[in-house]
Amino acid sequence: MPERQYLLPVRLDTRIRHYHRTESGRVVEFLVQLEIKVAGSWREAIRYDTAHGFTHIDRYNQKGEARKEVLKLSYSEALTRAERDIKGNWSIYRRRFLRGGFP
Repeated sequence: MPERQYLLPVRLDTRIRHYHRTESGRVVEFLVQLEIKVAGSWREAIRYDTAHGFTHIDRYNQKGEARKEVLKLSYSEALTRAERDIKGNWSIYRRRFLRGGFP
């Protein structure tokens, strides 16, 4: 069961957390999350993952409230989308989060 995980800093106060696990070349679990440091603590802003057995996005505001969006994608397709979306839009998501909104 090969696993891969890393943190990708994109600013001093912003990073992307990546984790995925494969079996026989197939993605069987993943998490890609944008984290923003607020008042000295890392907070999740947006997360793509496979928790609960399906692909989805969780969007958080600074109050910790969440909005869930179910993705009708395979694990592999959702992982690819997550990487592209968060790497391409982290600055927009960061701005929305820091203004108190949902990314």
